Amino acid sequence: MTNYTLEEKDSFTVLGFGTELKSDYTDYAGITKEKSDFWQAVKQDGRLDTLKSLATNDYIFAVNEAVNNKMMHYAGVMTETSLPEATRMIQFPKGEYLVVKGEGKTAEELSNMLTGIAFGQVLPEAKDFAYVGGPNTTVEMGQRNGLVFGEMWIPVVRK
Repeated sequence: MTNYTLEEKDSFTVLGFGTELKSDYTDYAGITKEKSDFWQAVKQDGRLDTLKSLATNDYIFAVNEAVNNKMMHYAGVMTETSLPEATRMIQFPKGEYLVVKGEGKTAEELSNMLTGIAFGQVLPEAKDFAYVGGPNTTVEMGQRNGLVFGEMWIPVVRK
Protein backbone atom coordinates (compact mmCIF):
# COMPACT_ATOMS: atom_id res chain seq x y z
CA MET A 1 0.00 0.00 0.00
CA THR A 2 1.23 3.44 -0.91
CA ASN A 3 2.28 5.97 1.71
CA TYR A 4 -0.71 8.04 2.69
CA THR A 5 -2.06 9.67 5.81
CA LEU A 6 -5.42 10.86 7.03
CA GLU A 7 -5.18 14.43 8.29
CA GLU A 8 -7.65 16.81 9.87
CA LYS A 9 -7.71 20.13 7.99
CA ASP A 10 -9.45 23.41 8.70
CA SER A 11 -11.69 24.73 5.96
CA PHE A 12 -9.86 26.76 3.34
CA THR A 13 -10.60 28.66 0.15
CA VAL A 14 -8.84 28.36 -3.19
CA LEU A 15 -9.31 31.12 -5.77
CA GLY A 16 -9.01 29.69 -9.24
CA PHE A 17 -9.26 30.06 -12.96
CA GLY A 18 -11.00 27.04 -14.44
CA THR A 19 -11.85 25.09 -17.52
CA GLU A 20 -14.51 22.51 -18.23
CA LEU A 21 -13.01 19.13 -19.11
CA LYS A 22 -14.92 17.82 -22.12
CA SER A 23 -13.34 14.35 -22.34
CA ASP A 24 -15.29 11.41 -20.95
CA TYR A 25 -14.30 10.77 -17.34
CA THR A 26 -12.91 7.37 -18.39
CA ASP A 27 -10.68 8.95 -21.11
CA TYR A 28 -7.52 9.39 -19.04
CA ALA A 29 -5.36 10.45 -22.01
CA GLY A 30 -7.92 13.03 -23.14
CA ILE A 31 -8.32 14.50 -19.66
CA THR A 32 -4.54 14.63 -19.17
CA LYS A 33 -4.09 16.53 -22.47
CA GLU A 34 -6.88 18.99 -21.63
CA LYS A 35 -5.32 19.71 -18.23
CA SER A 36 -1.86 20.11 -19.77
CA ASP A 37 -3.14 22.56 -22.44
CA PHE A 38 -5.02 24.53 -19.76
CA TRP A 39 -1.93 24.85 -17.51
CA GLN A 40 0.18 26.00 -20.45
CA ALA A 41 -2.40 28.69 -21.20
CA VAL A 42 -2.69 30.05 -17.62
CA LYS A 43 1.10 30.22 -17.32
CA GLN A 44 1.54 31.98 -20.68
CA ASP A 45 -1.28 34.53 -20.38
CA GLY A 46 -0.32 35.67 -16.86
CA ARG A 47 -3.38 34.36 -14.99
CA LEU A 48 -1.24 32.10 -12.79
CA ASP A 49 1.10 34.99 -11.90
CA THR A 50 -1.95 37.13 -11.02
CA LEU A 51 -3.16 34.41 -8.66
CA LYS A 52 0.29 33.97 -7.09
CA SER A 53 0.35 37.67 -6.20
CA LEU A 54 -2.76 37.17 -4.01
CA ALA A 55 -1.72 33.90 -2.36
CA THR A 56 -1.33 33.45 1.39
CA ASN A 57 1.43 30.85 0.76
CA ASP A 58 3.61 29.55 -2.09
CA TYR A 59 1.41 26.56 -2.89
CA ILE A 60 -0.14 26.09 -6.35
CA PHE A 61 -3.40 24.13 -6.37
CA ALA A 62 -4.69 21.97 -9.24
CA VAL A 63 -8.34 21.46 -8.24
CA ASN A 64 -10.85 18.99 -9.67
CA GLU A 65 -14.51 19.55 -8.94
CA ALA A 66 -17.87 18.52 -10.37
CA VAL A 67 -20.07 21.61 -10.78
CA ASN A 68 -23.59 21.40 -12.22
CA ASN A 69 -22.79 17.99 -13.76
CA LYS A 70 -19.66 19.37 -15.44
CA MET A 71 -16.13 18.15 -14.72
CA MET A 72 -14.13 21.29 -13.88
CA HIS A 73 -10.38 21.76 -13.43
CA TYR A 74 -8.84 24.85 -11.81
CA ALA A 75 -5.46 26.47 -11.36
CA GLY A 76 -5.59 28.18 -7.99
CA VAL A 77 -4.01 29.55 -4.84
CA MET A 78 -5.07 29.68 -1.21
CA THR A 79 -6.41 33.16 -0.47
CA GLU A 80 -9.34 35.03 1.04
CA THR A 81 -9.09 37.68 -1.70
CA SER A 82 -11.36 37.50 -4.73
CA LEU A 83 -10.81 38.65 -8.29
CA PRO A 84 -13.68 39.68 -10.56
CA GLU A 85 -12.14 37.81 -13.50
CA ALA A 86 -11.45 34.59 -11.57
CA THR A 87 -13.68 31.63 -12.33
CA ARG A 88 -14.48 30.43 -8.81
CA MET A 89 -13.84 30.63 -5.08
CA ILE A 90 -13.61 26.94 -4.16
CA GLN A 91 -14.53 26.12 -0.57
CA PHE A 92 -12.85 23.09 0.95
CA PRO A 93 -14.64 21.81 4.06
CA LYS A 94 -13.14 21.35 7.51
CA GLY A 95 -12.66 17.65 8.11
CA GLU A 96 -10.60 14.62 7.38
CA TYR A 97 -8.52 14.43 4.20
CA LEU A 98 -6.67 11.63 2.49
CA VAL A 99 -3.16 13.01 1.90
CA VAL A 100 -0.83 11.32 -0.61
CA LYS A 101 2.71 12.73 -0.88
CA GLY A 102 5.09 12.48 -3.80
CA GLU A 103 7.49 14.14 -6.18
CA GLY A 104 7.97 14.34 -9.92
CA LYS A 105 10.10 15.96 -12.60
CA THR A 106 7.34 18.51 -13.37
CA ALA A 107 4.19 19.75 -11.64
CA GLU A 108 2.16 17.96 -14.30
CA GLU A 109 3.94 14.65 -13.71
CA LEU A 110 3.47 15.08 -9.94
CA SER A 111 -0.25 15.78 -10.32
CA ASN A 112 -0.84 12.84 -12.66
CA MET A 113 1.12 10.46 -10.41
CA LEU A 114 -0.64 11.53 -7.19
CA THR A 115 -4.07 11.35 -8.84
CA GLY A 116 -3.31 7.85 -10.14
CA ILE A 117 -2.12 6.64 -6.73
CA ALA A 118 -5.03 8.20 -4.80
CA PHE A 119 -7.86 7.17 -7.11
CA GLY A 120 -6.27 4.04 -8.58
CA GLN A 121 -4.79 2.46 -5.45
CA VAL A 122 -5.57 4.04 -2.08
CA LEU A 123 -9.30 4.78 -2.38
CA PRO A 124 -10.27 1.47 -4.05
CA GLU A 125 -8.41 -0.46 -1.31
CA ALA A 126 -9.59 1.70 1.62
CA LYS A 127 -11.74 -0.13 4.15
CA ASP A 128 -12.23 2.58 6.81
CA PHE A 129 -12.89 5.70 4.73
CA ALA A 130 -14.37 6.82 1.42
CA TYR A 131 -14.41 9.81 -0.93
CA VAL A 132 -17.98 11.01 -1.33
CA GLY A 133 -17.41 13.91 -3.69
CA GLY A 134 -16.53 17.54 -3.34
CA PRO A 135 -13.42 19.28 -4.60
CA ASN A 136 -10.07 17.50 -4.46
CA THR A 137 -6.68 18.99 -5.23
CA THR A 138 -3.05 18.34 -5.90
CA VAL A 139 -0.84 20.87 -4.17
CA GLU A 140 2.51 21.85 -5.65
CA MET A 141 4.53 22.80 -2.56
CA GLY A 142 8.01 23.51 -3.90
CA GLN A 143 11.15 22.04 -5.38
CA ARG A 144 14.07 20.09 -3.96
CA ASN A 145 16.88 18.17 -5.62
CA GLY A 146 15.56 19.19 -9.03
CA LEU A 147 12.13 17.64 -8.41
CA VAL A 148 8.72 19.18 -7.74
CA PHE A 149 7.18 17.91 -4.51
CA GLY A 150 3.65 18.08 -3.23
CA GLU A 151 0.54 16.33 -2.00
CA MET A 152 -2.94 15.35 -3.08
CA TRP A 153 -5.74 16.31 -0.67
CA ILE A 154 -9.07 14.49 -0.94
CA PRO A 155 -11.88 15.02 1.57
CA VAL A 156 -13.03 11.68 3.00
CA VAL A 157 -15.55 10.33 5.51
CA ARG A 158 -15.18 7.37 7.84
CA LYS A 159 -17.13 4.26 6.84
